[in-house]
Amino acid sequence: MGEYYRHHVPSEPVECPCGAQYQSRKHILQDCPRYEAHRNILRLREASETIDLPTILGTEEGIDALAHFIEKSGAFTKTGEPRAAPEGAAEPDDDEEAAEGDDHGGDDPEPEEDPDGSTDDDEG
Repeated sequence: MGEYYRHHVPSEPVECPCGAQYQSRKHILQDCPRYEAHRNILRLREASETIDLPTILGTEEGIDALAHFIEKSGAFTKTGEPRAAPEGAAEPDDDEEAAEGDDHGGDDPEPEEDPDGSTDDDEG
């Protein structure tokens, strides 16, 4: 944010609300205490345990983790806070996100019934 403002909007402050002198990508992703609680997203999503910027910004896994980090933390937004979900939109929780792509999650559907009254489970 500070990097952008310094070059494009010099009237805006470049300091971080946490008190750091300069709000840079590196500061937000690696150091800012405001986002410490969300930094595990960058570490755990197979992106980069050490939050290595070339890995976060230059790999598919890193970009996916970064997008999730920004969504959950509100980092890089004007307010530095997460955006509210659109009215009526349900936010998936982390359990639902983890279950995505799992074809074996949840209850098995009822066996389908054939027109003659037998079910798929009736083999014979």
